[in-house]
Amino acid sequence: MPRWRSYDFPFDACQLPLNGFDASFRSFQTRVLPELSRRKIAAIGMKSFGGDGRAIQKKTTNATDALRYAMSLEVCTTVSGIDSLKVLRQNLRIVRGFSPMPATERQAYERRLAGDARDGRFELFKTTAEHEGEVGRRQHGFPSQEELGG
Repeated sequence: MPRWRSYDFPFDACQLPLNGFDASFRSFQTRVLPELSRRKIAAIGMKSFGGDGRAIQKKTTNATDALRYAMSLEVCTTVSGIDSLKVLRQNLRIVRGFSPMPATERQAYERRLAGDARDGRFELFKTTAEHEGEVGRRQHGFPSQEELGG
C-alpha cells in the first residue's frame, strides 16, 4: 500500500478564501491561486465577503462589488454563504447580471480595500485560533475549545 505524503497529492480541486481583502493580507490569491493554476487544480472561491459579512454591514464594500470581484478571479466557481431568502435573492440578482471585472477594475477595488485589509479585521479566520478545528489546534499547539471554555 502506498504511503501518502502531505505534499504533491494530485488534488482535483481546492477551496480557498478569495476576496478583495485577501489581495492585501496573507493572500491566498497571490500565494496559492497561481500554484493551483500551474498544477491544473480547480479553484473554488469562498468567503467572497471576507468571511462573516461584517464588511458589508459596515459598508466597507457592498455585496455586488465583493461577489463580482471574487467571481472575476481565476476560479471554477464561487461559493457564497446564504443565511436568508433576502441574501439568496441578492446573490441571484448579482449572478444574473454578472460581467467579470477587468484587471484594472479589480486592482482599483483592491486599492480601495487595502487600508481595511492590512490588519485582517475582515478575515479573522487568518488571525485567530477561534476558527481553528481541533486537529489544527493540536498541530499548532493552540488550546482546545474545551480549555477555552467553549
